[in-house]
Amino acid sequence: MTGRPIPAWFTDAKFGIFVHWGAYSVPAWAEPTGELGAIDPEVWFAHNPYAEWYWNTSQIEGSPAHEHHRTVHGGRPYDDFLDAWKAELFDPADWVDLFARAGARYVIPTTKHHDGIALWDAPGTGSRNTVHRGPRRDLIADLAAAVRARELRFGVYYSGGLDWYAGRRAVIRHEDLIDDYGRPQEAAYAAYALRQVHDLVDRYRPEVLWNDIGWPDAGMADLPELFARYYAAVPDGVVNDRWDGAHADYLTSEYQANRQNEAGAVPWENCRGIGLSFGYNRNEGPEHLLEPAAAVRLLVDVVSRGGNLLLNVGPKSDGTLPEEQRAVLEGIAAWMAHHSPAVHATSPLAPGAAEPRDGGPWIRWTRDDRYAYAFIADAPASGEVLLRTAQGLLDPDTALRLDGRPAQARTVADGVLVTSDALGAPMPVVVRFALSSLAS
Repeated sequence: MTGRPIPAWFTDAKFGIFVHWGAYSVPAWAEPTGELGAIDPEVWFAHNPYAEWYWNTSQIEGSPAHEHHRTVHGGRPYDDFLDAWKAELFDPADWVDLFARAGARYVIPTTKHHDGIALWDAPGTGSRNTVHRGPRRDLIADLAAAVRARELRFGVYYSGGLDWYAGRRAVIRHEDLIDDYGRPQEAAYAAYALRQVHDLVDRYRPEVLWNDIGWPDAGMADLPELFARYYAAVPDGVVNDRWDGAHADYLTSEYQANRQNEAGAVPWENCRGIGLSFGYNRNEGPEHLLEPAAAVRLLVDVVSRGGNLLLNVGPKSDGTLPEEQRAVLEGIAAWMAHHSPAVHATSPLAPGAAEPRDGGPWIRWTRDDRYAYAFIADAPASGEVLLRTAQGLLDPDTALRLDGRPAQARTVADGVLVTSDALGAPMPVVVRFALSSLAS
């Protein structure tokens, strides 16, 4: 980790939107097998639920993706999907309006994923990018302009450690083979990737530099200069931790993987899709997707433990957001309209100050300088909920529901007893309390 203080905007933001969009949005197919970190790694690659990995998965003989590619797409070359990707309905202002209403404070699109196709006129790509083929536009510039027009922060994702085109390697069939057979480690690819990241910084001044799958061995010595140049260009920028240990402003987890990074005082961010894939997967059904209440609870849980949530959308190839993904973001937006003060610019309560619960009812906590916020769902029909807190932590006379509905509270032996209606729904209700001097 760097000793550089992380900019306050990032730790206050709490919520960002990830965007995985590429030629893989044309086939838009993967097996919805489960979450990363919860699936046996022995079966992950042949049954990969990530649609953005379609090129690799469809080359694994015997995999369902291989059979799908043969029967549905006739085994066509992957780059045919780049030419079929038109983005003809892409309206970046519409996307960002929804992201902003949902309470997101930053947006990070994929600029080049593992397939090596760049969403801008990246140096070294020739015509293999969206400016010269497929959509025939600089998708990154268009999205950056829309994000900044809404005064959100703009970041970029870049796949530094995998490139199945410029860094040609064997098909990855097992995670143990990524380093030996999957990742290009040569000097030529390292120079290629470095030039592209410099170009992203120079063109778009991204406030988040989000690398993936590490960095080629031959280019590790270049990274200190890259980071110095980045911070000089973007003084309030932040860098994630996926640079093979070279540097990080904050740590990341992904679905259930690397959850150990969520412990301790180091800033962290959990990323995941609304479904089981980052890229749009037409093969996912409602049973694979977060419902709005589950998405809000996920956000609240992450924030209550001191992290940020980077929730992904996977647009269709025409540039529209799938309706089922829009519905989740609209649900978050409706909730955030009343409850965002309990999320943004908050921090966790001190350990032992109050007790979170996972059932009967579900409870989480955040705080700011003046108030503590209790998030309550799945409460008993009686409308009474015991909030187990340290004695004297909260002033029960100041209890206030952020949605404007009435709430009463009184001190009892184990904490504070709250009485209010409609606490049994799955969507959390927030009750605000003034903090006593004991909470300082």
